[in-house]
Amino acid sequence: MKIITWNLNGIRAALGKGSLDWAFAQSPDALCLQEVKARPEQLNESQQEKLKLPFAWNPAERAGYSGVTTFYKKAPDEIKMGMGEPQFDVEGRIVQTRWADLRLFNIYFPSGSRGHERVGYKLEFYAHLLKKLDALHKKGENLILTGDFNTAHQPIDLKNAKQNKNTSGFLPEEREWLQKYLDHGFVDAFRYLYPEKVQYTWWSQVTSARARGIGWRLDYFLVSKALLPRVKDVIIHDQVMGSDHCPVELILK
Repeated sequence: MKIITWNLNGIRAALGKGSLDWAFAQSPDALCLQEVKARPEQLNESQQEKLKLPFAWNPAERAGYSGVTTFYKKAPDEIKMGMGEPQFDVEGRIVQTRWADLRLFNIYFPSGSRGHERVGYKLEFYAHLLKKLDALHKKGENLILTGDFNTAHQPIDLKNAKQNKNTSGFLPEEREWLQKYLDHGFVDAFRYLYPEKVQYTWWSQVTSARARGIGWRLDYFLVSKALLPRVKDVIIHDQVMGSDHCPVELILK
């Protein structure tokens, strides 16, 4: 099974640049997109023709903001939007899809970079979601969380850790919440396979950071510990252009 995640920073712009052609050409079983910034009915006919798979689309109520979409080859046994918390669900941040005993969460975690009030909102999102995930784990479900977590976990996950210790995305309280997920039965699949590998998934477009190799790893696959024997590889496609993020691919046996 092949799952690809990618924060597109606008699906209409990505379709205009042909960025999604690469993703569909990989023939993924599931393609998880974040920050699509549109509703499906806002796509024109030529844009809709470029969508090569059926999808579950969760837009934000606010136009041109946030939103996640999961494309899939095989119809899921269950599709669920959000997590049942209106304060978060209005921003269109989660699509859940389940196939048999495997539940996939496509998530666009809030960014705290627009002010301290959004850091609090972001941490509340982490907390509310983890409660839902704990309940699913207690039921024996196998979970995959993927998307833009908007947090770099460890100093290895960003180029300039010391300089960014007071920057949202690497604040101690944000990193602690990401660690709580790992303490509650999840494994960072990329770091499990590649404990010392330095590779990034996001670069600032303002400072030409990508060309200079100054990035952050913000896009993850967290899998239930029970799924670890099935994890074959996690590939960060940092040579694929089209967004300030790059695609990340999980391959399951």
